[in-house]
Amino acid sequence: MKLKITQTKSTIACLKDQIATIEALGLHKIGHSVVKEDNAAVRGMIFKVKHMVKVEEIQD
Repeated sequence: MKLKITQTKSTIACLKDQIATIEALGLHKIGHSVVKEDNAAVRGMIFKVKHMVKVEEIQD
């Protein structure tokens, strides 16, 4: 299974580690989406910035 992750909020006024997590996910601006494999590492990153992203499950 894969996850479609979309950035919904700006990184302005966020903690440095949250900004780094958004960048590590491959997101660049509001509305940008990426598709990642569903694994523990990605789930942990999503949990850290859950207030700034929207996540959808994609069936292969």
